[in-house]
Amino acid sequence: MRVLSLAVIFIALVATANAQVSSGYAPVNGIRMYYEIHGGGQRPVVLIHGGGSTIESSFHYLLPLLAAHRRVIAVELQAHGRTSDRDSPESFQQDADDVAALLRYLQIGKADFLGFSNGGSTVLQIAIRHPDLVGKIVPISGVYRRDGLVPGFFESMPKATLDVMPAVLREAFLKETPDTAKLLVMFLKDKQRMIDFKDWSDDDLRSIKAPAMIISSDRDVIMPEHTLRMARVIPGARLVILPGVHGSSIGAAEAGVGKGYAEITARLVEEFLGE
Repeated sequence: MRVLSLAVIFIALVATANAQVSSGYAPVNGIRMYYEIHGGGQRPVVLIHGGGSTIESSFHYLLPLLAAHRRVIAVELQAHGRTSDRDSPESFQQDADDVAALLRYLQIGKADFLGFSNGGSTVLQIAIRHPDLVGKIVPISGVYRRDGLVPGFFESMPKATLDVMPAVLREAFLKETPDTAKLLVMFLKDKQRMIDFKDWSDDDLRSIKAPAMIISSDRDVIMPEHTLRMARVIPGARLVILPGVHGSSIGAAEAGVGKGYAEITARLVEEFLGE
């Protein structure tokens, strides 16, 4: 009976969080940035999706689990999902500045940040470039050096074409923005971002003062050794390595594992942010 009661309470919390949803567009550094606000509470946690992704494709499972306990702000970055593009390349630094400008537009003085994949790298840049806005950070499958990715990743990137993009991500983009030309632009900008990516220094990461929990998977595109290195370089950072592939830890669409470890990750994140 106790297990049943706890299950009913959890379902009620998720349903309540899902009922508290608002969305909008913010004028941010020359783009119209789409955002959603779920749940309620004081200091929010900001979710930043992966490359080629949308809020839905990255956080379909994780978002309602977090919103059952706190306010969640989910964003879509330059050229992704419902957010417009600008006549300039994508970069992690620019994405960080865009998210920071969004929070100032929303009059939010401080937030926690969770990002997946490219979003994890963006979270690191937010902590480096905008420390005044940052409470705690949870980079999931983020990277700060080229040697952190599996061998062959960068060598294959110049030859990549749109048809190698996971179909589930193409479909997710077109669901929100049914325009194949914009899909191609987003893909090419994501591709060029990685071709042009240059290592960040260890000192960049050492400058991060925010409490950090670094999460990755043991068969990730990001080498486990790189995730360990990040956790050792960022002062006081914690490390979590879960079984699975890229995105398994949050049930991201491209992982193809359904809910996967999203419930475990949500519990770890909730405990970390609540400390």
